Order: sequence, then structure tokens, then C-alpha cells
Amino acid sequence: MNSELHWVHYLPVITTTLSAIFCATLLARYRLKGKGAHLLWWAGGVFCYGAGTGLESAVTLFGNSPALNKAWYIVGALLGGYPLAQGTVYLLLSRRVANLLSLVTVPVLVLLSVVVMLSPTNFEALLPHKPGGSALGWQWVRVCTPLVNTYASLFLIGGAILSAVRFARRTETLHRATGNTFIAIGALLPAIGGAMAKAGVVEGLYVGELTGLLFIWAGYSFCVRKPLAVLPSSRDRRSATASTDAAVIPA
Repeated sequence: MNSELHWVHYLPVITTTLSAIFCATLLARYRLKGKGAHLLWWAGGVFCYGAGTGLESAVTLFGNSPALNKAWYIVGALLGGYPLAQGTVYLLLSRRVANLLSLVTVPVLVLLSVVVMLSPTNFEALLPHKPGGSALGWQWVRVCTPLVNTYASLFLIGGAILSAVRFARRTETLHRATGNTFIAIGALLPAIGGAMAKAGVVEGLYVGELTGLLFIWAGYSFCVRKPLAVLPSSRDRRSATASTDAAVIPA
């Protein structure tokens, strides 16, 4: 047991618990609607998010090991944002393009995950109570991780910002503009925390992950909320149908 624990080290436990509840909420909505590939991707993304923070909890509270460190790197560093971004891909792009991107990116992620599992461990760099990529013997794998995260950021953060701008143009969709703004902020916070962790302040990652999840969940809640009753203009009435499916988060 880690003898130098502070309250911040227990934050990943809270994040994992909330992720489980959020994941169940997304799956319940999928069952209710009976469709929506984006919902399944988002549920998978939140599951990976919670699995990553759960492994952080195990490492921080009880100690690190090569197996735990590699598992954390796969679900946290590689899959932390990708499934969430892929949900956005299925919502914003055509099904054909989304399937094509999945066919290209999923095998790459599977291959990188296998490489991480097979990588030897640099025990001198394996921190006793902090997960990190520096313990991987094949450090070239870490060069590929920013490429995956760039893809995830492009669609998750970029898609949320684009949708927020579009929805801000009409009064009856301001709730979705607010929601997508929250999602963009929430997706950015773990990245900031990750940068702090690389600088040696891993606690910044724990704070960023928890607040990021809260922002994303709040954004989702705004997006699925029923809009306030307004009197739409003739232009708004003509564009209402076309804009219904343009949200980053499912309605």
C-alpha cells in the first residue's frame, strides 16, 4: 500500500465509478432508440476511460507492475480518446466514410496494443506507484501514440467545436451549442493533465480526467435535453430537419 497517499490520489477511483454509470446511461439510450453506432462507440470510449482510471487507481494505491503498466498504456494512452472520437465520426460523417476510417484505424490500434504487450519492460524506469510509458522497452511505440491522439482530438474536440458553432446560430438549439462547448472543454482537460503527468506531476492527470469526464457528461446532458419552446423563423423551420442529426452528441 502506498504510504504517501493524499486525497488527490483517490480521484481515479471516483472517475472510474462515474465512468461506469455514464457508460450504462449511454447503453440504456442505445437500447431505448434501438440504433445508433455512435452511442456504442461512445459507451466503449467511456468504458476505456474508466478502465484507464481504474488501472491508475490500482497502480497508485497498491503498486505498479509490468502487466498493470502495459494495460494502463493500452486503455489509457492508446484508447483513452479514440472510441469517443470514432463516435463523433459516425455521427458527423456518412456511414460509408465512418466504416472506412474504422477499417483503417482499428487494425492499427490492435497492432500497437499487441506491440505494447510484447514490449520488454525497462524496470529501472518502472515507477512503483505511477503508471507511465517510459517503462516500455520499445520506446518507438510512444512515437505512434501522439498520432492516435491527434486523430482523436481532431474529431472529438474539433467536431464538438464545429457543432457548437452551428447550433449557436439558432435559439432553439442553444442547449446543444452549450453541450458541445462543454464536450470540447472536457476532451481537452485530460490532454492538459497528461502533459502535466509527463512533466512529473501525475496528480494533474487525475484532476484533468475527473473534471474532463464531468464536463463531457454535462455536455451530453445538455445535448439530449429538450429545447425551450420558441417561435422559429421561416429560415429555421426550413433547416430544422437538416440539422437534427448534426450534433456531436446523440439527441
